[in-house]
Amino acid sequence: MEDWMTDNNHTANSNGSNLALGFASSVISVVLFGSNFVPVKKFDTGDGMFFQWILCASIWIVSLVVNIILHSPKFWPVAMVGGCVWATGNITVVPIVKTIGLGLGLLLWASTNLLTGWASSRFGMFGINPEEVERPYLNYAGAGLSALSAIIFLFVKTEVKSVTSESETTPLLRNSINTQGDAVIDESWVDKLSPLQRRIIGSALAVGAGVLYGSSFVPVLYIKDHSTNNESIYAGSSQFDLDYVFAHFSGIFLTSTVYFLIYCAVMKNQPKVYPKAILPGFISGILWAIATCCWFLANNYLSAVVSFPIITAGPGLIAALWGVLVFKEIRGMRNYLLLILAFCIVLTGSLLTAFSKT
Repeated sequence: MEDWMTDNNHTANSNGSNLALGFASSVISVVLFGSNFVPVKKFDTGDGMFFQWILCASIWIVSLVVNIILHSPKFWPVAMVGGCVWATGNITVVPIVKTIGLGLGLLLWASTNLLTGWASSRFGMFGINPEEVERPYLNYAGAGLSALSAIIFLFVKTEVKSVTSESETTPLLRNSINTQGDAVIDESWVDKLSPLQRRIIGSALAVGAGVLYGSSFVPVLYIKDHSTNNESIYAGSSQFDLDYVFAHFSGIFLTSTVYFLIYCAVMKNQPKVYPKAILPGFISGILWAIATCCWFLANNYLSAVVSFPIITAGPGLIAALWGVLVFKEIRGMRNYLLLILAFCIVLTGSLLTAFSKT
C-alpha cells in the first residue's frame, strides 16, 4: 500500500512538474513571439527577401547550438518539411507588416495559425493521431474564443508609418543611379498600393501565412505518432520534441536560401540588400528561435492541442501593446475599447484551454 501511494505521489509530482514546465515555456513563447519583429520595425527591409534570409540564418545558428547541447539526436529529414512550410509563410511577413502593421498582422496570422494547428492536433488531420484532453468542452470553448478575437481585431484600424530616412532606405546594392550620381530610393510594390488594397492584400497574406504556420509542426507530430509502429520507418523515434528542432530549423534555412537565390536570379543578380537590417534581423531571428524552442517544449509537456491556442493567441496581446505604446499604430478610444474586449476574450480562451488539460 505504501509503495502504491508513493508511486501515485511521484506520478502526481511528475505531472505537476510537466504542467509547470509546459506553461512556463508557453509564457516565454508568447512574450518572444509578440516581440521578435520589434528590433527590425523601424528599419526598412525593402521587399523582405534579404531580411528573411538573415532571419533564417540566425534561426539555424540557434538550432545548431541546441543540437550540440542535446548531443546530436537522430536527424529525421522529413522533419525538415515543417521548416520548409514555415519558411514559405515567412516570406510574406515583411509585406504584411508594411501593409497592415505589426499588431493586426500578427493577430490575423496567429488566429489562423491557431485554428489550423489546433484542429490538426485535436482531430488527427494529415495522418497524425487525434489528441485527447481531460475536459474537451473547455478546449473547444478556449479555441473558439481565441478564434473569435480575430474577428474583433479585424475592426481595429492601424496607421502604419513608412520609413523615409534615406540612410535607412538606401539599399547596399542599388538598381539605378540618376545622372547626377545621387542614389534613387527604390520603392517596393507595397508603397504603390492604396489604403484599401493594403488592407485586403495584407489580410489575405496574413491568413495564408497562418495556415502554413499552423501546419509546420505536423511532420514532427507524425514522426512521434508512428514511433510505436514497428513496421514504420519511424519506429523507435524520440518522443522529446526538442530533438527535432535542428531538422526543423535546417528546413527553414534551406528553403529560405533557395527562395533568396531564386530572388537574386529574378533580380538579375542585383538584389536589394539593406545593411542596416542585418543586425536587427539577426536579433529578431534569435528571439524567434528561442520562442519556437519553447513551443516545442510546450508541445512536449502539454500536447499541441493545448499549446496551440495559448501560444498562437497570446502574442497578439504583446504585439498590440507594442503597436499602442511604442509604434503608435493603433489610436482612438474606439480602437482601444475593441482591443480591451479582444484581450479579455483571448485571455479567457487561453485560460479555458489551459484548464482543459488539468
